[in-house]
Amino acid sequence: MSEQLSFVSPTANSPWGTYLSQVDRVVPYLGPLARWVETLKRPKRALIVDVPIEMDDGTIAHFEGYRVQHNMSRGPGKGGIRFHPDVTLEEVMALSAWMTIKTAAVNLPYGGAKGGIRVDPKKLSLQELEKVTRRYTSEIGIIIGPHTDIPAPDVNTNAQIMAWMMDTYSMNVGGTATGVVTGKPLHLGGSLGRVKATGRGVFVTGREAARRLGMDLRGARIAVQGFGNVGSVAAELFADAGAKIVAVQDHTGTIVNSNGLDLAKLVPISRTDGVVGFKAGGDIVPNEDFWNTPCDILIPAALEGQLTAERAQKTTAKLVLEGANGPTVPQADDILAERGVLVVPDVICNAGGVTVSYFEWVQDFSSFFWDEDEINVRLDRIMMNALNHIWDTADKHKITLRTATYAVACERILMARQERGLYP
Repeated sequence: MSEQLSFVSPTANSPWGTYLSQVDRVVPYLGPLARWVETLKRPKRALIVDVPIEMDDGTIAHFEGYRVQHNMSRGPGKGGIRFHPDVTLEEVMALSAWMTIKTAAVNLPYGGAKGGIRVDPKKLSLQELEKVTRRYTSEIGIIIGPHTDIPAPDVNTNAQIMAWMMDTYSMNVGGTATGVVTGKPLHLGGSLGRVKATGRGVFVTGREAARRLGMDLRGARIAVQGFGNVGSVAAELFADAGAKIVAVQDHTGTIVNSNGLDLAKLVPISRTDGVVGFKAGGDIVPNEDFWNTPCDILIPAALEGQLTAERAQKTTAKLVLEGANGPTVPQADDILAERGVLVVPDVICNAGGVTVSYFEWVQDFSSFFWDEDEINVRLDRIMMNALNHIWDTADKHKITLRTATYAVACERILMARQERGLYP
């Protein structure tokens, strides 16, 4: 008899509930490996840590941090660190599980992990941010390492935060350990191409999906939710291919221009003022109107759970590219499938970031670094090979790309689990 972990009570559309539903849908395609499926429904290890720091005004503040290692049957844990006021253990569990699926889907020698601190980094000074980062790294240092679990940037974290994490871990182990994190500054063992990798992966998989659908990218209308490294980079690459970015939404609001937004002007303004700062370039509309903006391709690249059943009914898109992790709830998935809308799921669509993180990790161990052209060629090849294999699986079983991705990934994970056996 198996029971779910007692410290979360997932609802259908919560992140962990969404993940469990996705696993349940793939069980019929696992054959004899289905006996191991409970392995996928619980994390291997979940660590909750207190992160106390002295603030600039002399007061002591406490923040709650997490690091979850979902599955490590195929290799070390891999997954980002997010700093956000809404971070919860359940969210981090789901994100770690999606990393397990993602790394297996593109056949990287990793398992899945994720971390986060419940904090609003915008309310911290640079000194306070460094203190939070270093104390958190020390607290989770007992379970991370170059051969055990390798963090990376995620929401509200960046190369500087990775540098602080690497330095803190290195000081604690008594030697420079560049491979403990990825997404570092270049001069500390970072990789060329890492910043744009996730957005590039969205573009590469989207370009191939459009080709298979017979959709010409020239003149195609694209709506992008989330305009950070993922959404903005994907938008720029699609625009370079001749597409029109007709709607963009970020935390400041939504801007629409049916003739296409001028990204050369929008991107730099969005970095400082958000997309609504680009008042002269389009119309600012209510956020909910974003979802019924006429478009051919929809790219949800913000946070999880954004594409609800109601919004799935509204969208005019024929192709959804999941730049974010878990942006589509299961009911919306069903509605989109019924409407004939193709969804390229997050666990393959946004896997460009973890793929180049893998390249960075490999380069750190060898102390031999590749140029950006080589990295992009390797990235494109891995993404295309993975997508083509998943597409063939979907055609064979007449299932959605998401279910096919899970079928491919779960088979690899559970085969590793079965062959390793249980110890003791």
